[in-house]
Amino acid sequence: MMNKCERVFNYFDKDRDGKLTPLELHRCIGSICGDLSLEEVQQVVAPLISSENGVLGMDELECLVESDNEEERIEDLKKTFRMYEMEGNECITPRSLKRMLSIMGESRSVDECVGMINRFDLNGDGVLSFDEFKIMMLS
Repeated sequence: MMNKCERVFNYFDKDRDGKLTPLELHRCIGSICGDLSLEEVQQVVAPLISSENGVLGMDELECLVESDNEEERIEDLKKTFRMYEMEGNECITPRSLKRMLSIMGESRSVDECVGMINRFDLNGDGVLSFDEFKIMMLS
């Protein structure tokens, strides 16, 4: 079974060669961080790339994504949470989850999203708070 990082890597590795090119990285980081130029993306990842051909492998992506610094991890989770919540309710609803999954290329029904949320909805209110989202992401 693939871990989360492998799924993200494979999603952006459009040509399935096991490496993320600068253009693939631009799409990847741009979808998370907004409008960054290709040059800005290259500057961000340049210190992490160990190969001479300027591509990012799975190991480098894991170093980029997984930080040992707890404060950074929490801040990254907050940014990710805000991408999913999208309705200004400070929670992830089935509709907002469906919308974000659709953006990422995964088609799910609202009912499927309800089921996904219910697995981590600790207080039974039908939505995910940041604390519930954090538990889900760190488990």
